[in-house]
Amino acid sequence: MKKKSAGSGAKVWFVGAGPGDPGLITVKGQELVNTADVLIYAGSLVNPILVERSRAAIKKDSWGMHLNEMVDALEEYAKAGKKAVRLHSGDPALYGAIVEQMERLEERGVDVEVVPGVSSLFAAAAALRTQLTLRGVSESVIVTRPAGKTLKKDQIREFSLLGSTMVIFLGTEKLEEITGKLACPKDTPAAVVYHASWPDQKIVRGTVADIAAKAREAGIEHTALLLVGGVVGTKKEGHVTSYLYS
Repeated sequence: MKKKSAGSGAKVWFVGAGPGDPGLITVKGQELVNTADVLIYAGSLVNPILVERSRAAIKKDSWGMHLNEMVDALEEYAKAGKKAVRLHSGDPALYGAIVEQMERLEERGVDVEVVPGVSSLFAAAAALRTQLTLRGVSESVIVTRPAGKTLKKDQIREFSLLGSTMVIFLGTEKLEEITGKLACPKDTPAAVVYHASWPDQKIVRGTVADIAAKAREAGIEHTALLLVGGVVGTKKEGHVTSYLYS
């Protein structure tokens, strides 16, 4: 276990910006963004309205910044007594890469606090007007991603055998490859939601067999989620009314 340095009184806040709609950041997150002295934000993944609202004298786009460069900046500003906020897209707990930042800061005596945000998976479910868990259809949600530069092997095929709702991140450029791995029936409902909750949000519905082609026809090539399972269908086959209404 790495040894943690003695505290310096300095602190950095990691804040989830939400999925895109600036109204979907938490009240606490908005307050921190508004009152920050320093704001380091996750590029185009964060709505520019949130950045504009901040009174921060120093605003930096983290696109292209190396890990050590970012941590050095956060440490410097925090130890100088500045209110430093690191603004991530969605909820930083999902593919946010915050742990490596926090570990390095804590080793240098900088305290950290995480403020959760609304994940794009929830914005996508809202756009589809569905529940990710639905009695009689799916009681579980699997959140995963395809293999790529930073992941040698994925478990998409294995997960697709479980009959649960699947939400697949970071896979828009690999829709054909992903749907080819899915072992569930080819008529299983599927949807691709581009820019969930943004003004240019786009929804494409289909099945495992045709969703990739439909998404390409709609011009979707990046920044989208793939959702697979019975909860995505317009007719929720097998749905049983919740005991809440019995």
